Amino acid sequence: MKKISVLGSTGSIGTQTLDVVRKHRERFQIEGLAAGGNTELLLAQVHEFAPSKVSVASRDLAERIKHELPSGTQLYYGSEGLVEIAAGTEAELVVTAVMGSMGLPSTLAAIREGKTIGLANKETLVTAGHLVTALAEEKGVKLLPIDSEHSAIFQCLNGERHEDIERITLTASGGSFRDYTREQLVNVTVEDALKHPNWSMGAKITIDSATMVNKGLEVMEAHWLYQIPYDRISVLLHPESIIHSFVEFRDSSIIAQLGNPDMRVPIQYALTYPERWESPATRLSLAEAGKLNFREMDMERFPCLRLAYECGKMGGTAPTVFNAANEVAVARFLRKEISFLQIEEIIQEVTDRHETIANPALETIEEADQSARELASRL
Repeated sequence: MKKISVLGSTGSIGTQTLDVVRKHRERFQIEGLAAGGNTELLLAQVHEFAPSKVSVASRDLAERIKHELPSGTQLYYGSEGLVEIAAGTEAELVVTAVMGSMGLPSTLAAIREGKTIGLANKETLVTAGHLVTALAEEKGVKLLPIDSEHSAIFQCLNGERHEDIERITLTASGGSFRDYTREQLVNVTVEDALKHPNWSMGAKITIDSATMVNKGLEVMEAHWLYQIPYDRISVLLHPESIIHSFVEFRDSSIIAQLGNPDMRVPIQYALTYPERWESPATRLSLAEAGKLNFREMDMERFPCLRLAYECGKMGGTAPTVFNAANEVAVARFLRKEISFLQIEEIIQEVTDRHETIANPALETIEEADQSARELASRL
């Protein structure tokens, strides 16, 4: 039995991770679950999977549910609770599926304990890629990507030599507004933005898909995961989301990973690596698909992707600030405080005002993150 902890168990990736576990109950044991405020779903998960440790977002939530937990289940809360679930159980693998930069300390704690990381929190590498990858190498810890694009690249590189890589290309669905002009984006609503054409995801990542911030974060993540310079990482618009990403090698060969859009496939591969097990996903029929479409990425239409490349190349604290400004701007859009296009305006303004610090320590990263959030809240 493989022992697993899940950070963000009530979110989109977390619930699908537990769905994979549910299909293979004889092979997995859930050691720890960490969630935010969805205590009703968390309690149902606890009673089904019987973890030894559980964490919620706050002391108040912990007080509210402590009498409903099974005997013997230890309860934690807050950022310290996240770290405990990540590093303080007998789990061999930790799925990091919490949203945003709050996942960084718990991921670092799990790596220090030598636990394999199922990485669904891209902000961890975006904000502190140099720290995370260095620590993982020092501890001999594998970072197994769960994002469909990075899982695809990971699979395409199996057995290949790093020096033979010419270019990696991440595919993008284009999000809810992929066929809209800039003029048509002026009056779009939150409800419009949350209608992703291909994937079932949480609200924040669905908005990020529409702005193309999500792809920008994936570009930064790819830089650290595969140690590839930014000028050899491309993004291609692929509306069907069937080719999840591909790698071109120096002999001009291209290897791609294909499948119907279903996050349970990359999740399961991270949980079972290097083995492949039966999956609940619908099998792909290329004959039924008929044809696949591709378009070059328009950086004028999607300025957040252009800005992500710029911040990634600057390095240091620039990616941290980009990410923090986006998290605040998206939250404000979801609360209907700002318009859709104001998301990118806020990110641009915050990054323009920031003076990048090279090779930042964790404390410096946290300070830059907090400063960016405060400014993005005021603009």
